[in-house]
Amino acid sequence: MREKLKALAELQKVDLEVAALRKAADVHPRQISELERELGVARSAIEAERARLTDMERQKAQLEQNITDEKDKVKKWEARLSEQRSTREYSALAREIDIAKKANLTMGEELAELTKQLGAAREAIKAKEAEYATKAQGLSGRMAELKGKLGEAEAQVKELEGRRSGVASGVDSTLLRRYETVRKKKLPALVGVVAGTCQGCNMNVPPQLYNQLRTSLGSDVCPSCHRIIYAVEALQETPAAEK
Repeated sequence: MREKLKALAELQKVDLEVAALRKAADVHPRQISELERELGVARSAIEAERARLTDMERQKAQLEQNITDEKDKVKKWEARLSEQRSTREYSALAREIDIAKKANLTMGEELAELTKQLGAAREAIKAKEAEYATKAQGLSGRMAELKGKLGEAEAQVKELEGRRSGVASGVDSTLLRRYETVRKKKLPALVGVVAGTCQGCNMNVPPQLYNQLRTSLGSDVCPSCHRIIYAVEALQETPAAEK
């Protein structure tokens, strides 16, 4: 019985190593996702600035077109001034020309301000692109490092799983089936009983069961947590029963 327990304990040792590796590696995908999100936020900020710049350039082009159209209109009206037959018609057209010139002057001021804003926006984008490039380089390096660690952990898990198959083949089939059933729900699935207390749930097992475990050096099931239990003496180098 003791040899069966030792084989199962060896199997669980491998399973615990795998579980620990996976738990430690679980943080890497989350960290990678967070870095990718951070990089995405920085990229989106630049894209938003580019979109704003494009909109300003569109406004500038439209304003320039409006100014050109108004200037052409003024030229045509000025050419028609001499054709006016009455003072009233002449004054009305002259007033329209004056209004158009003032509108052009206002639009010219708006164009100058918009051109100034465009220059500042372009400089801001250049600075943000340089900042993004630096950040992207740093984050990419960090992501590569995390992906490397994740790959190492996966390789270690694969190696342990290969070793597990060999270890599992040496475990009693009945005991192995029970162990696998418990392992799907909780790990460790095999725990010792110390001074009558199950080390899995910290509940006392019935005294008769504890005495039986110590005498047989075999295994049973904890009435409280349903893990496989054994007396710790069973896996000691010199079991109490053999003294």
